[in-house]
Amino acid sequence: MKATKEQADEYKRLVMRRSPRPAILRNALWAFGVGGTICAVGQFFLNLALLGGLPLTEAVPLVAGVMIAIGAALTGLGVYDRIGKRAGMGAALPITGFANSIASAAMEFRREGLLLGVGARLFTIAGPVIVYALAAGLVVALIRMLVSGPAGS
Repeated sequence: MKATKEQADEYKRLVMRRSPRPAILRNALWAFGVGGTICAVGQFFLNLALLGGLPLTEAVPLVAGVMIAIGAALTGLGVYDRIGKRAGMGAALPITGFANSIASAAMEFRREGLLLGVGARLFTIAGPVIVYALAAGLVVALIRMLVSGPAGS
């Protein structure tokens, strides 16, 4: 027997009343807090590099590498996944989240060996990101060249 439109609407209303409400404010606060903490740690390392005498153009990639290493290490220890469950996008959006996604994919296949398991899986996520970044950079460079002319002229 097929339900009528009224019965289907009543069922939807009943489901909506019985479904648990998402804790939007709490989730947003966790995401903001964890994301802000990750950014504060990155800022700490940037300040440390600048105080050490590195110019900003050299300090920024160094700090990015340090944050990637921290994210990968926390993933390897199983800590980053627990943080990510609580913080959502607050943990996924910073560069440490990118490191987590790469390290997680590689760790799933570590039993297949260092080269064919971990090595091959490192690029399942990183590969498309790198290709997209290179393609976007090429498009931006071409647009800039069309607008302002070739470099050096």
